[in-house]
Amino acid sequence: MKDFEAIKQNLVRFITTEVQARGFESVVLGLSGGIDSAVVARLCQLAFPKSHQALLMPSKQSSQTSLTHALELCKSFGISYQILPLNQLQSAFEATLQGLDSNPLRLGNLCARLRMVCLYDYAFANHALVIGTSNKSEIMLGYGTIFGDLASAINPIGNLYKTEIYELAHLLGIPKSIIEKAPSADLYEGQSDEKELGFSYAVLDKIMQLLEKGANENEILQQNLSKEALKLVQSRIARFEFKRKMPQIAQI
Repeated sequence: MKDFEAIKQNLVRFITTEVQARGFESVVLGLSGGIDSAVVARLCQLAFPKSHQALLMPSKQSSQTSLTHALELCKSFGISYQILPLNQLQSAFEATLQGLDSNPLRLGNLCARLRMVCLYDYAFANHALVIGTSNKSEIMLGYGTIFGDLASAINPIGNLYKTEIYELAHLLGIPKSIIEKAPSADLYEGQSDEKELGFSYAVLDKIMQLLEKGANENEILQQNLSKEALKLVQSRIARFEFKRKMPQIAQI
């Protein structure tokens, strides 16, 4: 069993040290109303109590519940925040890019990148560093948007599986309304990460943890884990490896 109090202290120290090493004294992050960004927001607040900023950036298809939960977190802990609706930006792209508004995944990727545009603009204008909010499960499974939610200067939770994020969230006092709702990228109304993936994070994380320890296929299946889930994990890790790497630069 991991010591999540020690992990919390280590991550706060990581944020402080890494931000200052890059010559900054303030941070900014996108706050979606989900558990991952809620955890990062609290860690950032602990690391930089007077110089942190959360940007709440609802798109036209975002659920009102997500915004409500993000505001609940900010008001519960006194987290500094701004609301930057994406409506006008999104409409401009829909008018320019044919068929964009008829493809939910394409539209979701656009909004993820628009949010990162807003974050990096805020960072530039306010001499702040952008903090990432993607967990290890999402990174390993390729469940994120390149130059969207996967972009950041540093990421404090990128080595924590989704199931471990819940443990840290409880320790940090994240509201139950956020902890208990179904994980969602909020790409469209009713969207669910686990429904799209086909398996719960509890199952997927267990498989990834066993693979990380060097377990073979037979050893994993002996843990009463689904062969279909194992194949999904293996295929996604291989297929989306490119998302975990920096752009390849040609050698001359």
